[in-house]
Order: sequence, then structure tokens, then C-alpha cells
Amino acid sequence: MAKITVLGSGGWGMALAISAFNNRNQVTLWSPFQTEVDLLKEKRTNEKLLRGIFLPDGIEITTDMSVVQGSALTIIATPSTVIRDVANKLSKQKNIGIVVNVSKGIEKGSLKFLSQVIKDEIPDATVVALSGPSHAEEVARNIPTSIVAASDSLAASQVVQDIMSSDTLRVYTSGDLKGAELGGAMKNVIAIAAGFCDGLGLGDNTKAALITRGLAEMTRLGICIGAKEYTFSGLTGIGDLVVTCTSRHSRNNRFGYKVGSGCAIDTALAEVGTVEGYYATEMIYNLGQKYNVELPIVNECYAVLYKGKDVNQSVPDLMRRPIRSER
Repeated sequence: MAKITVLGSGGWGMALAISAFNNRNQVTLWSPFQTEVDLLKEKRTNEKLLRGIFLPDGIEITTDMSVVQGSALTIIATPSTVIRDVANKLSKQKNIGIVVNVSKGIEKGSLKFLSQVIKDEIPDATVVALSGPSHAEEVARNIPTSIVAASDSLAASQVVQDIMSSDTLRVYTSGDLKGAELGGAMKNVIAIAAGFCDGLGLGDNTKAALITRGLAEMTRLGICIGAKEYTFSGLTGIGDLVVTCTSRHSRNNRFGYKVGSGCAIDTALAEVGTVEGYYATEMIYNLGQKYNVELPIVNECYAVLYKGKDVNQSVPDLMRRPIRSER
């Protein structure tokens, strides 16, 4: 039995807490919001995020960050936009174990991946990214899922693999932390574009092409930042990309669908909730500019979401690009 603390009581944090607890670990769920903690203690569920899913009675819930002390794993499952703040608070604690980040994104301004942000705040931390095709709604219901523990430390990724693996959650290891983090952030952008396609009433042919060419963009950018090409043919690349572009659980896809259907961007954001791909679009666009990498789909998403371009014009503009070899 390992002591695990999950920072963040959203859908993914709750799902991982349930999965870890069912795997016979001691689990505590942390939230900075007292009202949220009080609700979860009383109801043991959040109908908005995980309808019909209840936290086992053995999972403790608290606002006290000091609970991380003595943990084998401290899992950060907060929105990417608050990772630095959470890591800063975590840096005040001792004996926090391996820091496992499950948020997906890139920091605005610095363009740093989230593992780098955590290391900025906690220089001596050992960081593992846990990523892959893993909707919280399914993990919480024990639907078989495979993910990847990626780290610069093989030993750390193996510890996470050993603790988190179960009959319904299969964890692989990877030494390509950059590739796993880029895949996790960029697939959300492509999923928004897939939602555009659905909202515009386009077909399966269009979405298949979009996913495939989105993978090509992901791979091109990944190689430029030092990631391994093979990573993008794995769970944190094509695996996560497919599930996020096609699943009803994907907030990014739902957001894209609303915008593609004519909904105003601010309205769509308010209706869907946290849409990591909205923020990642600007960061991935800026990375493409920094490394001079051609990212046509990302560029169209950026133009629609940040420059006021009519989404109806994006597909014709992509189709009319100069013809070329697939590779």
C-alpha cells in the first residue's frame, strides 16, 4: 500500500483517486476550495463532472496542503493555467515523493512544458507525466484503459507504473517526457478542429484526414523540440489524439462543435467549462512560430479562436493549400 495525494478534485483528479484507492492505496484528495471539499464530503460525488460516480468512504478530502508530506506519489490534477501556483505551494512542503503531473498544456508566455514549470518551483522534484487516451468518465468506471508514465527518470516512471497499474489501468513507461507532454497539449488543439468539422456538418473523410494531418503536425513540431518520432505513434500521440477528436467525453471537441455550429467563442467556453485546447492553441501556435514549423491546422484554429476568422472559411483555405507529397 502506498500513500497517494491527488491535488485537484475535478473529474480527472476524482477518477485517479478512485482508481488508486481501488488498487489498495491510501488516498487523499485535495482542493483549495472549502465549499468543494464540504460538498464532496457530504455527497461523495460531483454530478456535473462525474455523474453517477461516488468517492469511496476511505478517500480523505481536505484543503490542507500539508497532507502531501510522506506521500509516495503527489499527483497534480489541476487545470494547466494554475500549475505554477500549485507547484509553488507544494514547494513549501517536505517529503512529497514523486510529483506526477496529469494536466496537459503549455505555460503562457514562457512556452514551457508543465514538467519544466514544476521543476522551476521545486528544483529537486522528480517529475513524471501521466498521459494517454484516458477520459475520466471511463477510468472512474473501471473501463480498461492504457496510459504512459513518461519521465527523464526511468526509475521514477517504473515506480508510478508499479503503483498505478491495475486490472483496468495498464501503465507503460517512456523516457520521452517532451514528446508525451507535447502530444498531451497538442491533441486538444486538433480536437477543437475536429469539433469544427462536426459543427460544420462535414463527414468521416474530413475528420480522418484532419486527425492524420494533425498527427503529422504534432510529429514535425515534436522532432524540432527534441522529442522522439516514435512517441507520436504511441498512446500519448495517436492514441490520445484519436480519443479526444472522436469522443463525446471530450470538452475540446464539444467546444469546437459549438463554435463550428455558429456559437460565439465566449459563450461556448462558458457552456463547456475548462477547455485546455483553447489556451494550448495560442501556445502551440507560438511554438510553431518560434521553431519555424509549418502547422496549418493549428494556424487555422488560432485564426478562428484569436483573430476572428470565420470558421466556415478554414476548411476551404486548408484544401486550397499548394499540393505536395504526403511526406
